[in-house]
Order: sequence, then structure tokens, then C-alpha cells
Amino acid sequence: MLAEFSRRFAPGTLWGLRQAPREAAHGRRVERHWRWPTLLLLSATVPAFYAELLDEPTPLVAKLAYMLAAVVTGLALLHTAARSGGFGRHLWANPLDLLLVLGLGVSAWLPESSQSTWALMFRLGVALMTLVRMVWGIQHLITRGGLTYLLLLAATVLGLCGIGFWWLEPKAHSLADGLWLAFATAATVGYGDIVPSTPASKIFSVFVVMLGYGVLSLVTAAIATRWVETEERMIEREILRDMHRQIDSLRHEIAGLRHDLGASRREVHGHSAADDSVT
Repeated sequence: MLAEFSRRFAPGTLWGLRQAPREAAHGRRVERHWRWPTLLLLSATVPAFYAELLDEPTPLVAKLAYMLAAVVTGLALLHTAARSGGFGRHLWANPLDLLLVLGLGVSAWLPESSQSTWALMFRLGVALMTLVRMVWGIQHLITRGGLTYLLLLAATVLGLCGIGFWWLEPKAHSLADGLWLAFATAATVGYGDIVPSTPASKIFSVFVVMLGYGVLSLVTAAIATRWVETEERMIEREILRDMHRQIDSLRHEIAGLRHDLGASRREVHGHSAADDSVT
């Protein structure tokens, strides 16, 4: 049992999320085919979650967002498992995906979060699993040299968070106020001019802080890596130039030694020939 747990939550996985087996190339293609529709519908559950927190009646589109996300995530899991050559093995190797599908389906039928504390806690857990699933889906964009992608990701996240605060926070009277509150929250500055005042905006600010730590840390780390790599390249070029100079010097010395050795041999042969003629 311990071995099975270690296999499922190995370093190559993310909290129980695994890709199709490496020997099943077609399974990986199917997974990539379902990636963006799944991410799009999972991201649609974010406004649905906060729509449940508002005092206003929850629109039907919020319920549909949960249902569609559950259906598409489940179909992607089943399709990838079937094409990977090991249906049961791949299916049960993704426990978080299974829990996410179940949680999204149940969230669509629960009472509104503004009227039920336990429904709010359940949807909050589903939102955390959704966030993990979305991060896992875009991890291929987060590379050592992907500074452009990270900057676009940071700008997109802050922009969406600003729109979210503009929608959820009554004190954010404009989109500019929402963007300012999003940046101040993500950077954990907290000037105090605008603060979250409703339960929906307070819960939203928790996710903004988590996203801010992750996204801004990745951007600063990528920029620092670029600087370090630039300095390392300069040092490497200097070392290579010095090596080339030393190699050229050795070549000249070897060529001189060969010339001197050849001259010495010719001189020895000349003396030997003169001695032979005398005798």
C-alpha cells in the first residue's frame, strides 16, 4: 500500500495528477487535445463560485458552469484513460481528477453559499482542487526560459483579479480601483485605502494573495535567472577566450620546437655526411 501511495504521489506527479503513460504517445496527444477546453471550463467555475456568495439570486449560468466543467473534465479523464492502453490503471492513478469531477457535479446542486456554510466550505475545497488542476494544466508554459510567458501570465492574472475585485468589492468603484486593489493584495502591500469588506471579496483576496506569491515569485525568479545566466555567459566567454589564447600560444611553442628539432636533425645529418666523406 505504501508503494502504491509513493507511485501515485511521486515527484513526477502533482498531488495525484498523472499524465498518460510514456509508452502511449497517442494517449498524450489525446490529453493535449482536451487540455484547453478543460482549462477554459474550469476557469469558468471561478466566477460561478463567487456568484454563489453574493446575496443576489445565483444565475443559472453559474450552475451550468459547474456541470459543464464536471462533464468535460470527466470525459477528458475517461478518453485519455481509454486511449492510453490501461483504462483502469490510468483512471485510478488520477485521484484528484476523480474527486474534482465528483465535487464539481455536487457543487452544481448544493444550496447557495451565501445561505449555507457547509455548502460554502465544500465549494471552497472544490475551488482549491480546481486551482491545482489548472496549475497542472499550464505547467508546460512555466519553463526556465519562459520569461515572456510568465510576464503575460502575471499580467493576465492581475487583470482578472482586478476585474474580480471590481465585481465583488463595493468600495472598488471602477476597474482602476479593482486593479489597484488586486496589485496591492497580490504584492501583500496593504496600503489600507481600499480593503475587502464583503465575505466574497475577503475569500477572493485569499486566492489573490496565493496567486500573487506564486506568479510574482516566478517572474522575479525568471528575471534573476536571466541576469545570472547573462553573467555566467560572460564568464564562460572570457574563459573560452583565455583558453583559445593559451592553446594558440602552445601551438606556436610546439611549432617552434618542431622547427628547432628539425634544424638540429639536419645539422646532425650534415656533420655525419661530412665525416663519412672525410673517411
